Amino acid sequence: MQALPKLGVGVAFQAPLKSLIEQPGGDFDMVEVVPDILWTDLGPGQRPRYLDDTEHLAWLDGVARTLPVIPHGIGMSIGSAAHFDAQHLAQLQRWHQRMRFPWHSDHLAFHIADHGGNAVNVGITLPLPRDQATLDQLKPRVARVKAAVPTPFLLENNVYYFDITDAEMDEARFLNALCHQCGCGLLLDLHNVYTNAVNHGFDAFAFVDELDLRQVGEIHVADGMMLDGFYLDAHSGAVADPVWALLEHVLPRCPNVGAVVFELFGSWFEVVGEERVRADLRRLKRLWQQCQAPQPSRPAAKPMRARRVAESETLP
Repeated sequence: MQALPKLGVGVAFQAPLKSLIEQPGGDFDMVEVVPDILWTDLGPGQRPRYLDDTEHLAWLDGVARTLPVIPHGIGMSIGSAAHFDAQHLAQLQRWHQRMRFPWHSDHLAFHIADHGGNAVNVGITLPLPRDQATLDQLKPRVARVKAAVPTPFLLENNVYYFDITDAEMDEARFLNALCHQCGCGLLLDLHNVYTNAVNHGFDAFAFVDELDLRQVGEIHVADGMMLDGFYLDAHSGAVADPVWALLEHVLPRCPNVGAVVFELFGSWFEVVGEERVRADLRRLKRLWQQCQAPQPSRPAAKPMRARRVAESETLP
């Protein structure tokens, strides 16, 4: 994937965070917004189909005069078996014509299912089968997105609370194949990785080490909570400590990444508190700046010495 503009650290827009976003204070560099929450979708066949939230769009236009604004969609349902929504794509095209964002993203999942020939919104993002047939279905859809919105397009690794058995590929291999075959980048949500690792019992560090991190264009961080035996991707607090550890491990290894974004649902903003949110954003900026600084070159290990070390480890 091509290197994205180095925007830096971002915060995800929610209405209760408006006062924070209006006064960045140097704590963050960009704003991410779910475009679907700024319009009302009246459904296929309606004219007009989309009614814009003109008040918040005008406010967002003001933000965009000082900070980059990047869309992160939830409504594409790019993995639906029987439906691909051309009108939704046209709406994103209008957004790009209005805002000229340097990249955009959506989720590697589906929430629109077929029932008796009708499209039904199931209300949650669901995982896709990790096989070549899924990739073959995604290829032309990603191509349509890139043709309609001529800017880099990223897909986010999904959080899932049940897995699809008998997959052809593990998740890391599937994400690598997605980027290489379909021509999209990866939005690496580290809290999703951590959530899945907790719920399904795998090593999150081993997982990210299997990814082709050259394909990562953006990173998400967040927090969650336990409920009824599951760890939830709840976006309910300051960045979780295990997610910090993953970020410190991964970020220096992502040469093409353009931003790291902190996600917090607006209903938790008052609970967490603005000062704690700003403290996490400042910590993200310090890590971002550290990773952007030129790293001192290290001399290559001598081949003979490396062999001797390996041999010594096999001796009794």
